[in-house]
Amino acid sequence: MHRLCAALLLVCLSGAVPRAQEAMSRAQRQADLEALASMYAKNYGPYEWKRDALGFDLMRLTPWLQRVHHSDDLDFQEALIEYVASLNDAHDNIAFPTTYFISLPMSLDIYDGKVLIDGINRALLPLAQFPFGIGDEIVSFDGQPVQLAIQALRKYAVSANPRSTDRVAAARLVARSQQIIPKLPDVGDTAAVGVRIVSTGETRVYTIPWSKSGIPILSQGPLPSPRRGSGRIPLSTDGQGFGVATGAAAMPSVFQFADLVKDDTLPAHMEPLRPLLNASVSKDYYSVLNFGGRFPIYGPPPGFVLRPVPVGTPAFLLSGTYMAGGKRIGLLRIPTMSPPSTALVLQHLDQEIAFFNDNTDALVVDVMRNPGGLVSFVEAISQRFMTAPFNIIGFEIRSTGAWLFSFASQLNFARLTRPPNDPILLNLQRNFDEVFAAFNENRGRSAPVSLNATGSLTLDPASVRYSKPMIVLTDEFSASGADMFPAIIQDNGRAPLVGMRTMGAGGSVVGFPCTPYTESICRITVSLMNRGRLIQTPEYPAAPYIENIGVRPDIVLDYMTRENLMTAGAPFVQAFTQAILAQVQ
Repeated sequence: MHRLCAALLLVCLSGAVPRAQEAMSRAQRQADLEALASMYAKNYGPYEWKRDALGFDLMRLTPWLQRVHHSDDLDFQEALIEYVASLNDAHDNIAFPTTYFISLPMSLDIYDGKVLIDGINRALLPLAQFPFGIGDEIVSFDGQPVQLAIQALRKYAVSANPRSTDRVAAARLVARSQQIIPKLPDVGDTAAVGVRIVSTGETRVYTIPWSKSGIPILSQGPLPSPRRGSGRIPLSTDGQGFGVATGAAAMPSVFQFADLVKDDTLPAHMEPLRPLLNASVSKDYYSVLNFGGRFPIYGPPPGFVLRPVPVGTPAFLLSGTYMAGGKRIGLLRIPTMSPPSTALVLQHLDQEIAFFNDNTDALVVDVMRNPGGLVSFVEAISQRFMTAPFNIIGFEIRSTGAWLFSFASQLNFARLTRPPNDPILLNLQRNFDEVFAAFNENRGRSAPVSLNATGSLTLDPASVRYSKPMIVLTDEFSASGADMFPAIIQDNGRAPLVGMRTMGAGGSVVGFPCTPYTESICRITVSLMNRGRLIQTPEYPAAPYIENIGVRPDIVLDYMTRENLMTAGAPFVQAFTQAILAQVQ
């Protein structure tokens, strides 16, 4: 009898799984799609740019409404992901609350157009069983040619331009989260990885176990929808005893975008605009080596002497010098635009620049694999490399009631401490007037305004500034704030950019709770960086934007070759050294 009951229970449980996967009703799916679209309609800054340049109109929901009747909840999540991915915006993605994650003990990237291994965990992949190594080529994945496997993952890896997206998709082959890949529980226990060993030319398929962690989510869970009709309407006293201090608002959230915008150098009147200062991509979204790392992806130049970090200063910047061609070259790496303390890091930067002015003939500034960060920090470091007043990047604000309130609050804060004819106060008044005018337009987006404490689109150089020749190293993972910095350098003719086109993540980004039933959160670009001049490219119409276009180098130099991978970037270092020596001469 016990066996019969157990058998019946198993049948009931197995039969319940498909119903659980279809927990959301048709009305709930449509409500979530419309909620997501409404959130974008209200807040998304680059709407017209995406519509006109990319051909995607997020306001047209008919194709997406036809997909709300998919066979299960995870298919519906896939539709929401594809909707956001269609924007081709490196800042924007939608994520769902789950801890499920799978990975293989290796890392992959694209070098010379091929997917190569650039990291291996030998504790989990012993050489005797897995005789491949760094630099060997992945040719297939789970029975598919690797390029087709990458193509299938591109919608989970959108990064504003094709090269960045393909490289992130290659990384997704071996590291995946269900937060952005809903169907992840369908992946089996092992992966069949086809590897070509370059030294021998032999190709073999290896079976590698997935490492899995967390709890897979198979459905949203059933939930009633709001409805019309009479019924009990509880009084407000029903919730007595559950105030803000002890209720849900006091509970920390573990599922959120941590867009923490901190700058300990800003005056009080900048506080209302603090969320707009976030110009960064999510580091968790990307899996390339050294992304945001203090040390560069390449090895040190021959004879490189690392400068010590002063006591009490965060180990954030990396700087040093080396000799080449009879000249002393400085090298400064800025790993992100989000320092742990803006005040301390700028103080350290001033010390390094003073040293470079006295002890170098030229300077290499590296912002490769930099995820961006604070608009205010980008402008502050720019001031330390300019020798005359210079133009910065303006921001076209998608004017909502919330941002209008923020600009009004900024203006009122400034009025408390500044005389009526103060130039800064007049600038802030003009910015408010521009945002207010845009607020009264249909889908209004302002003309470019400043997001700095002066309210001006022109800044003076800092008192401590580097005055000698320099170059700036960029690549397709120079993102957001690290798109902005090279744009300022290039637009003001300060120095050539050396490397590859930057990512093209060109705006401020803010996190929002997006859909009630699927409980998603999303990052939305709420402004557009405007360079103040038209940029001509073969891929897009002429426009003053960084979004998608990126910032194009003056001297093309690609780190992503197998030779660089196998030699710690020796050819790359030699090439950028020749570029800086040419500037000295």
